[in-house]
Amino acid sequence: MPQFAYKARRRSGELVENVIDGADRAAAVSQLQRLGLIPVKVEPTKGSAPPAAKPKPGSPAFGAGSSETGSGLARLFRRRRPRPKLQELATFTQQLANLLKAGMPLTMALQSMTSITSRGIPSEVARQLRQDVTEGRSLSDAMSKQSEVFPPIVINMVRAGEQSGALEEVLRRQSAHFERFAEVQAKFKSAMIYPLVVCAVGVALVVFFMAVMLPKFMTLFESIPGLELPATTQLLIRSSRFLTTWWWLFPILGAVVVVLFRRYRASKDGRRSIDRLALRLPIFGAVIKLNLFGQFARTLGTLLRNGVPVLQALRITEQIVPNVVVAEAVAKARDGVTDGKTLAQPLARSGLFPQLMLDLLKIGEETGDIPGALENVAETYERDLNLALRAMTNLIEPLMIVGIAIIVGFLLMSVMSAMFAITQSIQR
Repeated sequence: MPQFAYKARRRSGELVENVIDGADRAAAVSQLQRLGLIPVKVEPTKGSAPPAAKPKPGSPAFGAGSSETGSGLARLFRRRRPRPKLQELATFTQQLANLLKAGMPLTMALQSMTSITSRGIPSEVARQLRQDVTEGRSLSDAMSKQSEVFPPIVINMVRAGEQSGALEEVLRRQSAHFERFAEVQAKFKSAMIYPLVVCAVGVALVVFFMAVMLPKFMTLFESIPGLELPATTQLLIRSSRFLTTWWWLFPILGAVVVVLFRRYRASKDGRRSIDRLALRLPIFGAVIKLNLFGQFARTLGTLLRNGVPVLQALRITEQIVPNVVVAEAVAKARDGVTDGKTLAQPLARSGLFPQLMLDLLKIGEETGDIPGALENVAETYERDLNLALRAMTNLIEPLMIVGIAIIVGFLLMSVMSAMFAITQSIQR
């Protein structure tokens, strides 16, 4: 097993230097934290290189030549059990906290959870948790066996609550955490409903006109010999004939585009390019950044508030952030924190995080209340996100209406100009 030379400090401030075994650097740091040491510097010893990192899903090496992953198409369209929604996790943790507050032992509370209706989390989950806890496992260890249901933030916060003896309080904080995120998601979805409805109605009108109405006008135009149609009408007629003749190409092309996009997004470079582009999009990019930074600050602040060590909290936050570019910046910041630097300084080196967040973090470091500073950051960006969503909706709605009006106007102009041509032909 690889060895790592480390420098760490005891709680009393005494500096300790030694060597420790670990599967990788993160495992060595975790061992030091379990020993009650604060890592300052952790590096592999000479001649002891850490093992190669396992390929992650989405990397080119992942699944290559593996029979378990199946073919490319099978892997792309393989159905997995969906994770519970944020509101479902909030309900589950809130119900369990209520039972514990009522004075129930944990095993009895989990037994009661099997009969409580919880959408998205089947009763078998609570039944398995009760069985594992009855056999002597902690609740966090029992949850880690069902990682497809409980994300890392739940498992680690529960573990911190068990160690501090405040499991019921931690569960309530988890519920509030997930409810905040669910509220943000609901606001984002509601802001996009109206533009999507307008877009769908506009597309349906254009398709109906091109496929149903225009062929009837074409019959009228063709019945008049020697009629010279305007250029816009001829373009419209050609487009209608192409759509009615080759309509079956569009679902095929759509499927091909979806498959190629998913394959590209599954690759490491493709995912990074797409996520970087998302941050640079006009209008949407600002909303995405506010959502990501607010999610980062809220998650990290909640973990630190509940006693999770900073390195472990950064690792969990890195896994939860849905943008690869931001996740990589968090990973680099985690390495900087491992080397004994402050949290704001490693984040600033990435050049990705806004100055407001860094300034508030510095204030939190100076006052000794980093969780409070992160929660302040999260509240700030959540407020800004609400304003950005409202501004985005107010901007997109008129743009879409104007765009649809231009398309419909072009269709009407093409037909009306043809009717004028018919009138002039009759007069001649």
